[in-house]
Amino acid sequence: MTATTRPGSGGLTRHGALRVPQVTAVFWATKALSTAMGESTSDYLVHAMAPFVAVLLGFVAFVVALALQLRAGRYVAWRYWLAVAMVGVFGTMAADVLHVGLGVPYEVSTVVYAVGLAVVFAAWYRVEGTLSIHHIDTLRRELFYWAVVAATFAMGTALGDFTAATLHLGYLTSAVLFAALIAVPALGRAVLRWNAVLSFWFAYVVTRPLGASVADWLAKPHTIGGLALGDGPVALAFAVLIAGFVIYLSVTEADVQPVLSVTDATGS
Repeated sequence: MTATTRPGSGGLTRHGALRVPQVTAVFWATKALSTAMGESTSDYLVHAMAPFVAVLLGFVAFVVALALQLRAGRYVAWRYWLAVAMVGVFGTMAADVLHVGLGVPYEVSTVVYAVGLAVVFAAWYRVEGTLSIHHIDTLRRELFYWAVVAATFAMGTALGDFTAATLHLGYLTSAVLFAALIAVPALGRAVLRWNAVLSFWFAYVVTRPLGASVADWLAKPHTIGGLALGDGPVALAFAVLIAGFVIYLSVTEADVQPVLSVTDATGS
């Protein structure tokens, strides 16, 4: 198929090509690992160097990774997951800046980011008429997608810290809580026939505080309920696991969504 453009694509999207992966078990595993890696990497960087420098580097890495992803005419595993990982790092930093830098309570920052997420969802649906990842075949739709992803990372970070610190549940209990919450959309979809798009985004949002809670439980000192493995080693271990999954996906292309036909792509 020759490369053509869609309305609003900015000339970057192959006609009918989908720019995000198929949802599989490997997708959820890699997504959860990326959230944990983002949490540990962010915490490591802000302690290894001046916080301002760490946030600046995180922002630059996020912009570069997203630019690489947006330049692709279709889904490419390493580009996509690099962007997710960098969103994870910078999204964590963005949430922490509100609390650590500006003194905003976790419950307030959680609400702020939740409202922001709702606004992006509403704008996306109003403009495109769908929130399905099976219709992300233009640059404009992908920009909405990444805005939602960034908001989920920031909100999830604040929510995980809220349950662990403000509610004093601790990291392990918070992880168990969010693991249980992920089962809700799965059961809703299987038993109550919940809408597939709703179920997907419900689970997607919850993976962030789950991953962050697991990462903190592994890395933080015993005095605050962690296993004291250290942010650096935990971040490195998660990065290696992510790399393994991405290599597998790159070789097998097991998560590449089928290219839409012209009729499907136009929605007619």
